[in-house]
Formats: sequence, structure tokens, C-alpha cells
Amino acid sequence: MKDILYLWEQIFTQKRKTMRRIIIVLLFLPLLANAQDIFYKKLADSAFLLTKDNVIYDPTYFSIPYPNGDVPKGKGVCTDVVIRAYRKLGIDLQKEVHQDMKAHFNLYPKLWGLKKTDTNIDHRRVPNLMTFFKRYGKVKPITKNAEDYTSGDIVCWNLGGAITHIGIVSKQKVPHTKRHYIIHNIGAGQVVEDILFRFKIIGHYCYKK
Repeated sequence: MKDILYLWEQIFTQKRKTMRRIIIVLLFLPLLANAQDIFYKKLADSAFLLTKDNVIYDPTYFSIPYPNGDVPKGKGVCTDVVIRAYRKLGIDLQKEVHQDMKAHFNLYPKLWGLKKTDTNIDHRRVPNLMTFFKRYGKVKPITKNAEDYTSGDIVCWNLGGAITHIGIVSKQKVPHTKRHYIIHNIGAGQVVEDILFRFKIIGHYCYKK
């Protein structure tokens, strides 16, 4: 009888410990979610700050330093908006993409005939960023519902043929809608525009290292 009582006591003790762990996790989940939300809002803020810079669209291939390399000030393409926004938060996509491509080159698109990595350009190509975000970020649904796209999200589009584009969802919304503006560079520099559903969306992600 004592053995049975001891066994039940152990079972209930273990259950109490398990319940305490569950309660602790549940208490911290809102804090974790809030921390994630804060990061993406900061990302949207850093992207918005880029719109204050005078940048012309320039797809020229540049030799740049590694890591933390950037194309000349005042120049850039759509991917440079994303790269520069993350860099303001201490995340170097040039380094992150290069390291992953070097270790898993076969998993990245073979659209440019490259046989090896190139730290000057790999991270500045939309298909490569899409692959990286799929691997290390969260893939979010592609929908026609504006509310599914939140501040700090990364969105990719197909502009026609093999032309792809990328931008960051801003904190600001288009007046009288639930649709956020997009921060991007499609040819007129680093700007904020209402283009979320203007083109075919082919990727929707959020990424925090």
C-alpha cells in the first residue's frame, strides 16, 4: 500500500512540475510575440528612413567590400532597400546569404550561370533573397487580403517574364483602407508607394535573425 501511495505521489508531483512549466511558457509567450512585433516595426522604421536618402535606380554590377559591403551612396535597386534596412538593425544580409550559399550552393537558383558564390551580387538578387528567407525566415501566405500583410513583412512580385521585385511593408497605411504602403525601389529611388497588389505576388516572408 505504501508503494502505491508513493507512486501516486510521484505521479502528482511530476504533473505539478509539468503544469508549472506550461504556465511559465504561457506567461512568456505574449512577451516573445511582442518582442518579435517590435523588431518588425523597427525594420519598417529603418526602411522608411531610407526614403529620406536621394537614391537613383542603378542596376550596375559593383565590386563592394565584404562583409557589410554596400553599393555607392546614392545608387541602388530594390534589393538594396531590404539590405540597407536590415543593416540598420545589425543584420548583414550580404554575409548571411553568402555563408548559406557557400554551404548550400546547390539549393540556390542557377539563373546566372555562376559556378561559385559572388559576395558582390548574390545577396542583391531577388531569387536568392527569396530562397534565403524561405530557409531561415517564416513563409507567410500569399493572399488578396490586405490585413495579412503587416509592418516589416517582405513581399516579392513578378513584374512580367523573369523580372522580379522586392519590398518591405511599411507601418503607414493607405488612407481609408486596411492596406499598408510598400517601401521599395522600382526605378524612382527608395520610395513609399501603394503597390501591394499592383503586381503578382510570388513571395511573402518575415525574417528575424
